[in-house]
Amino acid sequence: MSAGWLRSESGSVPRRSFVLLVLVLGTLTGVGPLATDLYLPAFPEIAADLDAQQAQIQLTLTAMMLGLSLGQLVIGPLSDALGRRGPLLVGFAVFALASFACVLVPSASALAGLRFVQGIAGASGAVIARAVVRDVFEGDEAARFFSRLMLVTGLAPLLAPVMGAQLLRVGPWQLSFVALGLLALVSLTVVSLWLPETLPRSVRRPFRVASLARTVWSLVRDVRFIGPTLTLGLAFAMLFTYVSSFSFVSQSQFGASEQMFALMFAVNTAGLMIGTQVNAYLIGRVETSRRLAGGLLSALCAVGVLGALALGGLSGPGSLVALTCVFFSMMLSLGFVMPNATTLAISSQVPAVAGTASALMGSLQFALGGGLSSMAGWTASGEASLASMAVVMGSVGLASGVVFVFSAWWRARSPVRSGS
Repeated sequence: MSAGWLRSESGSVPRRSFVLLVLVLGTLTGVGPLATDLYLPAFPEIAADLDAQQAQIQLTLTAMMLGLSLGQLVIGPLSDALGRRGPLLVGFAVFALASFACVLVPSASALAGLRFVQGIAGASGAVIARAVVRDVFEGDEAARFFSRLMLVTGLAPLLAPVMGAQLLRVGPWQLSFVALGLLALVSLTVVSLWLPETLPRSVRRPFRVASLARTVWSLVRDVRFIGPTLTLGLAFAMLFTYVSSFSFVSQSQFGASEQMFALMFAVNTAGLMIGTQVNAYLIGRVETSRRLAGGLLSALCAVGVLGALALGGLSGPGSLVALTCVFFSMMLSLGFVMPNATTLAISSQVPAVAGTASALMGSLQFALGGGLSSMAGWTASGEASLASMAVVMGSVGLASGVVFVFSAWWRARSPVRSGS
């Protein structure tokens, strides 16, 4: 399949091709967030059904994050060597099989193992989608595309818990994994019919371990890449602490029902989508680093308010409304952080290593998100609380800001390298 439809004779991307590519890549990148969030409302039910503790069910979420991290390290370089379409097709086929297998698990540990496989396979969507964007777009055009892509991708975490809660009305928690398997089959069809190969054979790099190690080492030493990447990963840990813990906290500490949690989660995710679109509007008006800095500062302020509420012993009928307002503000702010940090990192590299760069960025993002967010459960009771969430989110958010400031200072004092 040719990529010729992506650009006009003048070399620009026509609006129709732009919209189609947003929809196609949005479908692929939406699989990961949907797989993460669809079963969140069912956490208490899964724990009861599998006779497991809260921490064991949260581990199934961490296992998928680690799978996403490892999978991207493998799939990204493979896509630089073999092209984008092949690894996508194999990845979604394995994801479908793992999803259907989750329906039959006898224990929480078996579910965690299959979620790890899901993560490895599902990594193909996110890592290759970013590489395709780097193949096709440059600079502000890439930032604009990432913002539009997040509008489509944002529908997945927005709708996932609502869909998951509705599935619980008609059947057991296993229905969520049947839905994920069917979605993977849809993604296979989308790739087969509408995604062209965007990496020409002439610029592909053979997959060699030594060459991969050199490329990764070069990326790690490149502050222009690793600075925004760590900024993104630490900010994602802030978001993922909320994702992994708030289902239990809202239902056990504040008495929210499954349906109420799903509604709150959807409202807060809408904040993320709004933030990405305001960010897109500001492209060309406000410089990328300034948009990123503003988002980080605003997110930290929201987490500071969360900490104050936790210390004040938040309770009562208005507590869920207050928490929704705070988390909405945080998510709105992160809508500025994610597309801009991604753009700064990916645009610093040449297309020939875009797959590897995307893989390393995604790997660190999910490793930091999955690993650091688990600290919210490091309490005397072994269960996350609003206070422990605020401590973890504030710590990783502050670390993200420190990394960003240092990397911005480094970029300002260092000359731009040719080819970056």
